[in-house]
Amino acid sequence: MFADEAKILVKAGDGGNGCLAFRREKYVPRGGPSGGDGGHGGDISIEANPNDNTLLRYRYNREFRAQRGGHGEGSDCHGRSGDSTTLTVPVGTVVFDANTGEQLFDFTAPGQRFLAARGGRGGRGNGNPAFVRPWHQAPREHEEGRPGQERHLRLELKLLADVGLVGFPNAGKSTLISRISAARPKIAAYPFTTLEPHLGVVSANPDAPAGQGRTFVVADVPGLIEGAHEGAGLGTRFLKHVERTRLIAHLVDTSDANDRDPIRDFEIIERELASFSPDLAQKPMMVVATKLDATTDREHLERLQAFTLKRGLEFHAVSSASGEGIASLVRAMADALDRIPKPAAPGVATQSNLAHPMAGAENQSPASLPEER
Repeated sequence: MFADEAKILVKAGDGGNGCLAFRREKYVPRGGPSGGDGGHGGDISIEANPNDNTLLRYRYNREFRAQRGGHGEGSDCHGRSGDSTTLTVPVGTVVFDANTGEQLFDFTAPGQRFLAARGGRGGRGNGNPAFVRPWHQAPREHEEGRPGQERHLRLELKLLADVGLVGFPNAGKSTLISRISAARPKIAAYPFTTLEPHLGVVSANPDAPAGQGRTFVVADVPGLIEGAHEGAGLGTRFLKHVERTRLIAHLVDTSDANDRDPIRDFEIIERELASFSPDLAQKPMMVVATKLDATTDREHLERLQAFTLKRGLEFHAVSSASGEGIASLVRAMADALDRIPKPAAPGVATQSNLAHPMAGAENQSPASLPEER
């Protein structure tokens, strides 16, 4: 099952309490303070895993808590630090603060890591050198552990692809991606056969030696209808996946079985893309007339071609059933991608807001520390 949104709660581990103890041993007069420090709480991090392709696991398990730190003990024994927890997400996942809507991190490459919640610092025991001074040799000060950070996060997956296939339901998107790649989406003659996006890796030079050919990723997005940006049909649920693409391939059915005007179909989808995001309207686009093998009346095809050329858009006519025009379309996609610069990595919010309120307290004197309640 494909899942591209999830809300989760992450709670880092609390710090362990510092210990108040004095060394009491026979023949050791004035043993002095010996309370150990508490251990630090575990962090919660999120990491991009190239083997994941869905957020389904976070639909059923929504709370994640790291281990708390152990308490300090006498004889200067420090508490054990809590184990940290790492959550894995697919590449293309965006992390938002669920309360404020702020974007916290955008995973665009495998292995990227984001500190989602910082563990609490362990409290210092009375044996800590920060408390022991020549003028204060028997301190009774000790600290409680600091609480770990807790956050409500919203995860949103946006597929990373070079080319996005858009168009009305049954425009031939799934058939085309199955023809040019190893992707095998469900293909049937009823609307909304495709209920989730599919990715396929396409080779523009299949005869080239391994590692030397041009390859790119194509996304098959479920069919759009009029009013999609307002939620009609599958609506905005999958339009967001087109935002990542560098090139849009707009597929239009010109076959005899399609009784709609192909130019009107094109304009409807174009308006839906622009209404959803102005950036989509600015993306490079090529128009692909599909089902050429079932087009005996070429009037619709010729009108669409004249219309797109007038708009300055690249036009191709293909038949996924017979393979006519497929090779030239794949080469044209690769050539277009060569001309389009790859976008820079999106900005990432700083993690200064994750700094613990007691950060740097180790260098403060006891007199400057906040009074313990």
